[in-house]
Amino acid sequence: MALFSSLTPVFIAIICVLIGVIIKKTNGEKEKRDAKSKHPSRPWMDEDLKDGTDHPLEEEEAEEEWQGLEENVAHVPFTGERYSEAEMIKRSQEFYELLNKRRSVRFLSDEPVPREVIDNVIRTAGTSPSGAHTEPWTFVVVQDPYLKHKIREIVEEEEEINYKKRMGDRWVNDLKRLRTNWIKEYLDTAPYLILIFKQVYGRLPNGKKKTHYYNEISVSIACGILLAALQNAGLYTVTSTPLNCGPQLRVLLQRPENEKLLLLLPVGYPRKDATVPALTRKPLEDIMVVM
Repeated sequence: MALFSSLTPVFIAIICVLIGVIIKKTNGEKEKRDAKSKHPSRPWMDEDLKDGTDHPLEEEEAEEEWQGLEENVAHVPFTGERYSEAEMIKRSQEFYELLNKRRSVRFLSDEPVPREVIDNVIRTAGTSPSGAHTEPWTFVVVQDPYLKHKIREIVEEEEEINYKKRMGDRWVNDLKRLRTNWIKEYLDTAPYLILIFKQVYGRLPNGKKKTHYYNEISVSIACGILLAALQNAGLYTVTSTPLNCGPQLRVLLQRPENEKLLLLLPVGYPRKDATVPALTRKPLEDIMVVM
C-alpha cells in the first residue's frame, strides 16, 4: 500500500502529460483547419474559370499506359512562307492596322451573317497550338432564337447578382465609366453566339480519362486566334465571361461534364448607331521590353 501511495503522484503526472499532448495536438489540428478557412474570400470567382491544367486523374487512371498520340508520330517535310524584309514589314504593319481597329462592340445588328464565314473562323481557331496536341476545345455555335434568349435569361440573372453582390464596389465602379451593366441585349440580336468550352480532360476509347495538358492556356490561345479571324472577316464581338453561368449553360447546351465554359462571343455586324468607349491603347514602349 505504501508503494502504491508513493507511485500515485507519478501516475497522475504521466496522465497529465498525456492529456496535455492530446489537447495540444487537437488545438494544432483546429488551427490548421481555421487557417485553411481564413483564405481571402473571392465571391466573384467562377469555378469554371479556374485553370484546369492540373486536373488530377484518379489513381488507377494515372497508372494506365501513356494516354497520348501514337508512340511514333511520323514527321513530314515542312516548308514555310519566306518573304523579303520589305514584304515582312509591310505585311506586319497591315496586320497590325487591321487588328488595331478591333473593338469590343456591344451594339450588334441582327443582320444575317453567312454561315460559311462562321465555319471558316472556327476552323482557323482550331489551328491553334495545344499541349501535346490534345486540342482541348469545343466551339458551340448558337443561332436558334429560342436558345439565344434562354442564354440571355441565364446570363442576365447571374450578372445582376454579380454586379450587386459578388463583384464588389471597386470592380463595379471601374465598369461604370464603360457604361456596362447586366443587361445583355446583344445575346438576342447577334445572329450567332459562339460559346467556347475548355475540355479539362478527354476520354479514351475505353472510357478512362485522358489528360489535357495546359487546357486553359491552349483554349485561350485559340480564342485569340478566333478574335483575329473575326476581325479579318469584318465581324465584331465583345468578349464575355459570364461569371457563374457555366453549369446552367452547359446543361442547356447538353455539353458533357468535362467541358467548362471559358468565353461567350456574340458575333455579327455593328448596328448603324453603335458606339464604343473612346479608349486608347498603350504605346509599344509600355508593353515591350527588349533585352
